[in-house]
Amino acid sequence: MSPLLDLAAIGLLVAVTVIVGFAGLRFSRTTGDFFVASRSVGSFFNASAISGEYLSAGTFLGLAGLVLLSGSEGFWFPIGYAAGYLLVLLFVAAPLRRSGAYTIPDFVQARTESMGARRITSLLVLVIGWLYIVPQLHGAALTLGVVADLPPWVGAVLVAVLVGGIVAAGGMRAITAVQAFQYWLKLTALAVPVIFLLIALSGREPAIDPHAVFPAESGPGGADMYATVSLLIALLLGTIGLPHVLVRFYTSPTGASARRTTVIVIAMVSVFYAVSGTMGLIARVVAPDMAQPGVADTVVFVLPSRLFPGPVGDLLTALIVAGAFAAFLATSSGLVVSLAGVVSQDLFDGSVRSFRISAVLCTIVPLAVALLTVADGLVSSVGLVFVVAASSLSPVIVLAVWWRRLTARGAIAGMATGAVSCGAALLVAALVGPEAGPWQVLLAQPAAWTIPLATLVVIIVSLRDRRRPLSAERYLARLHVPDA
Repeated sequence: MSPLLDLAAIGLLVAVTVIVGFAGLRFSRTTGDFFVASRSVGSFFNASAISGEYLSAGTFLGLAGLVLLSGSEGFWFPIGYAAGYLLVLLFVAAPLRRSGAYTIPDFVQARTESMGARRITSLLVLVIGWLYIVPQLHGAALTLGVVADLPPWVGAVLVAVLVGGIVAAGGMRAITAVQAFQYWLKLTALAVPVIFLLIALSGREPAIDPHAVFPAESGPGGADMYATVSLLIALLLGTIGLPHVLVRFYTSPTGASARRTTVIVIAMVSVFYAVSGTMGLIARVVAPDMAQPGVADTVVFVLPSRLFPGPVGDLLTALIVAGAFAAFLATSSGLVVSLAGVVSQDLFDGSVRSFRISAVLCTIVPLAVALLTVADGLVSSVGLVFVVAASSLSPVIVLAVWWRRLTARGAIAGMATGAVSCGAALLVAALVGPEAGPWQVLLAQPAAWTIPLATLVVIIVSLRDRRRPLSAERYLARLHVPDA
């Protein structure tokens, strides 16, 4: 690796990001521009932006590291991530666009006619969003530490300043352009090195022994069935509860456009996961010595120099470094813009000025958390966010779209049950660890029981509640009437 070349790549990325982001400032004037880009983003452009923000640090760095560490277990993450958008397509993409809302709390309030439900939703959106931003900042710190031996705070502060500045300046319209550009950069940053690495390995002697690279214990037979199923459920349903995912569908011109966008997103993220997973398989061949917790997440930076010592390896590494920073910036930007919309409406007057203040506030909080904590495995950290989102928000959002008997009390009870049960399980698992015995897997991967529990509570409380939203039928009709 060449630190100067890597820093130059980061500097070039930052410069392009600032130019693209602030170029959108001249088009961002109204509240609609800042919150939902005036609902005018085309399907392909929107899909590129969604893919750009969805492919986070956990995917860019962590997926290859997880495949290196765990073998086939690592592939369940991209399968779940991609398939989660299939559920978004089937159940919520078009209805949410037709709702006319700016944010998830807007939608929940309109559906339940309750400020209490809105406040709980807003709180959960903030918690989920902040929990998701922290791994991005940790990833930035990790990257600059590996490639340039800089203190951890430098990378986190750099990403936070850039994200806060661009979101505050141009809102959703500016961020859409930034994220679309960064998706294609991220794909190129991994695809080009993968092609070079595969060419180098194809002529390698002696021949690679697949049994040594991928032993039986790293295959499907070595996976815990309950843990795998629970993880998949969390990843599938967690996508529906992610605030930065859902808010992007409000930017589509129509419900049909939102559906087309989702289909394109599935294709785009699947291609990226295939490339990232291939990088993990290459790592098992080239760098098995890095299969260690805390080290595996950095393997993508090491692989090029292992097979191409010299200028070629340095250039490929610099490209990967630029792509990694693009991942941190894109995901953090999407999260901050979605959170800023919530905070500006719930705590301020919902104006452009309040949006800008909210963007800064929503950046400072996760930055403080990131600076005070130590990075865990990036994929694992992101996976926990999916568990929380799937347990707390997803049941209510799906039922709000498809079940007319949902009430405010049912929604509040379900969200509280899902959040508390999931949070308590994860906390106990972290504190007790293996000493929990046979209960460990139920606590560490709680989605398989917390999601049904939250859903059941929503249904029971709603059925027993006589206070039903007066306009529920009319609002549901609006969600499901096909676009003209």
